[in-house]
Amino acid sequence: MIRVVLPHHLRALAHVAGEVQIDVRGPATLRSVLDALEASYPVLRGTIRDHVTHERRAFLRFFACERDFSHESPDTALPESVAAGAEPFLVVGAMAGG
Repeated sequence: MIRVVLPHHLRALAHVAGEVQIDVRGPATLRSVLDALEASYPVLRGTIRDHVTHERRAFLRFFACERDFSHESPDTALPESVAAGAEPFLVVGAMAGG
């Protein structure tokens, strides 16, 4: 099981409190984790990635083990500690404004 921490607005949309746990088949990559997250919580489809291009939404960032994965390829493998459930995968709402 992979642990995923969502920002407050996405937790509220998915009606979950705290982190969620998802089962990922095969290697834990950005794509497989996000695919499994959207399969488990269909209401999140299109909120994290664009419906058509599957590009990350502009004001969301991805972190794991204190590393920013936001600009990595979707097929980038996540750290073993994330795949094993020891560390969470973080979806973080970016701050903007002046």
